[in-house]
Amino acid sequence: MLLNPETIKKKNESSLFLIKGMSYFVGLSCKLDTMLRIILKSLAWIISIFVIAFGGLLVFSTITDYSPEAGSEEQLAIEGSNGVSGISDTLSLLIWNIGYGGLGAEMDFFNDGGTGTRPEEDLSKKYLQGIKDFIKANTDSTDFILIQEVDRDSKRSYEVDQVEELASVSNGFNYSFALNYDVKFVPVPFGLPYTPYGKTYGGLVSLSKVKPASATRVQYPGGFSWPTGIYMLDRCALEFRYPTIWGWDLIIVNTHNTAYDATGEIKKVEMEFIKQRYEAEVKKGNKVIIGGDWNQVPPGWDSKHFNADMPNGYTPQATTTDMLPDNFSVWFDASFATNRSNDKPYDAKSTYTTLIDYFITSPGIEVLSVKTINMDFKFSDHQPVRLKVVIHKNEL
Repeated sequence: MLLNPETIKKKNESSLFLIKGMSYFVGLSCKLDTMLRIILKSLAWIISIFVIAFGGLLVFSTITDYSPEAGSEEQLAIEGSNGVSGISDTLSLLIWNIGYGGLGAEMDFFNDGGTGTRPEEDLSKKYLQGIKDFIKANTDSTDFILIQEVDRDSKRSYEVDQVEELASVSNGFNYSFALNYDVKFVPVPFGLPYTPYGKTYGGLVSLSKVKPASATRVQYPGGFSWPTGIYMLDRCALEFRYPTIWGWDLIIVNTHNTAYDATGEIKKVEMEFIKQRYEAEVKKGNKVIIGGDWNQVPPGWDSKHFNADMPNGYTPQATTTDMLPDNFSVWFDASFATNRSNDKPYDAKSTYTTLIDYFITSPGIEVLSVKTINMDFKFSDHQPVRLKVVIHKNEL
């Protein structure tokens, strides 16, 4: 049967269209394959660069890690112009974790369930000014001021030397600084936008109306394993020592114990060290007052004392009487909380609060009063606590 020329022409056109269509899709497939290869290679390069950079950061952080030997002591410079000598038998002490002037009421914090790494600079200045005003107003009525989380050169506090800022309003108090946080670059938190914690350089500051005979940084044992440990604080105590005419020393200790220790094992190691060290001091006839941020509630404390609802993931940890040096007493004011949760900005009705800032005293020290100064967490996520004592000269 002979085909009509028109029919043949149409079949040829159809075949040609089909061939062209197949060629198009083959070409498109090749192009897509090429693009996919380029994308995968680019991703591989990006991942490789990230892995190399992160590995390099770990190596750099490990090499530059500030990690004093457990139990080591470092003699510190004593600054200030106050030349007063001789300890009075009635003394007033103040403790306050100032949260590096970055954790006032408007702030949350990424490591506590929030997102913040630092406040805006104007807010940071406001917090620091409020802290300074409080310190200045209390110098006349206070003999010792023990402060935690004081920065000297940190991104989180805009590289302000807060030690000098506090000293400038302390009416000539003698003071020493004990470093406990020296990391060249803290890479967390990860996210978009990427706002890492960055460089940190801070620690403890103790101020004293009477010049101490010595100021000593004492490294606590324990700590987090690598690599977490290279980005965490190196916890320590700052001791001021005052020899007396009665042959014994008064030792004033500023402490800031471990946080984020989910099992409490690191705190137990620190507390055992504190127990042994200051029991030994009492056996020598010396008298000891320790105050600061313990990051654990005192013995017998009900963690729901102020709020029934604790944040998700919060594990309350407590000191027990047997963890303390023998015959030491614990002093706190249950009227007000000393610390708040940083999972969100402070709200008096809903923010979880607790009590982790307090004092312990050795025998021979009579406590007249202890009072938490309620500031509604305006300038820090902690509140100041004042202790008034009488030192019995010959009683142990």
